[in-house]
Amino acid sequence: MNSRLQQFLSAENLTQSQFADSIGVARASISHILAGRNKPGFEFVESLAKRYPALNLEWFITGKGKMYKTVPDAVENHLPDLFDDSPLPEPVYPDREAFIESSAIDKQTKTPNNERTITKVLLFYSDGSFEEFTNK
Repeated sequence: MNSRLQQFLSAENLTQSQFADSIGVARASISHILAGRNKPGFEFVESLAKRYPALNLEWFITGKGKMYKTVPDAVENHLPDLFDDSPLPEPVYPDREAFIESSAIDKQTKTPNNERTITKVLLFYSDGSFEEFTNK
């Protein structure tokens, strides 16, 4: 599990100290887990799941599956927090005609097998943190 924790820290671009502070545990406990001296307890895993909901806990605990949950599952958990029932405003384009023309060119160059798909979603939180979800 210590190697998976290290992989997660690398993927999130976090230091041991930043990670410990983010989940509310002693900094030394992260060092002990990474060194293999201790194993994470329930409270550690619970804090991890709350702070990083996109993390696949099955992967973290057993090594099975992918590090992150699928993008739709992870994003769906945040939808009530992100959106209200207000209608979205109509987009404003500085040069609407140029935009429409460039969109038409994009559509002409795509083949049926070359459809665009979502590859990355970024969620930004009011505390300055963010999460990145990739669809590989």
